[in-house]
Amino acid sequence: MCREVVGMADFAEGVPCWVDCALPDADAGRRFYGALFGWRFREPPGAGESYAYVGPHPVAGLYRKPDGRLPTAWTVHFATPDAGRLLARAVAAGGTAVSGPDVVGERGVRALVADPDGAVFGLWQPGTDKGFRELTAPGAYAWSEVRTRESAAVDPFYEHVFRYVGYDVPGASGERLWSPEDSEPGVDTAVLGRAVLAADDVPVELPAHVLAQFRVGDCGEAVEAALRLGGRLRDGPRATPYGTFAELADDQGAVFGVVAE
Repeated sequence: MCREVVGMADFAEGVPCWVDCALPDADAGRRFYGALFGWRFREPPGAGESYAYVGPHPVAGLYRKPDGRLPTAWTVHFATPDAGRLLARAVAAGGTAVSGPDVVGERGVRALVADPDGAVFGLWQPGTDKGFRELTAPGAYAWSEVRTRESAAVDPFYEHVFRYVGYDVPGASGERLWSPEDSEPGVDTAVLGRAVLAADDVPVELPAHVLAQFRVGDCGEAVEAALRLGGRLRDGPRATPYGTFAELADDQGAVFGVVAE
């Protein structure tokens, strides 16, 4: 799947450009993810969250939930030059505005949206903060996948809002990949995936969500480290066409994936 490189240009609209995690205890989150991925943390003025770094480059954010009733979860943010316009487009297509657009100082403008099945994602209009600056090293963002029970409603939503072109992966998995408009759809250009939550495999209480995945050098070792740190294994490790994958929950319940190519 497509990668950017350090020193890259700004992200095109509809491309994941940032991930952050809302946690009950941000200090515990920094300990967990710092030990798991080797992240180091800084708190840029006005950001409202701790930034995780791989080397000199920011790769993710962590922050304390302002309200305990909010979900403990990772949120994937998609780039846009106009968060207000894209939020309105998403609502008109059947989504729900969760928050925003909110100006984050000079850093940018943020909005949160729920798709027609309830999976929440972010929109990020960059100012001084462009998003990821590293996407190739262990500990960096790797991939995102919309997980839904309502693909008939969700597929046209994302394809309208972000003008994606779709590609159905051959086989019985039911996986769909989305590429930016004006590109040839397929594995090499995809920026987002969609998987169907199968009734036989997934608890009914698990809501639709967008699963963020991070690169690791060895998937089995990452799973063992997460378990030692108090995390839980939800799926895997298992071989996929894109590498060895596992789905985990951290010690506070936020779900994420790891993948080793």
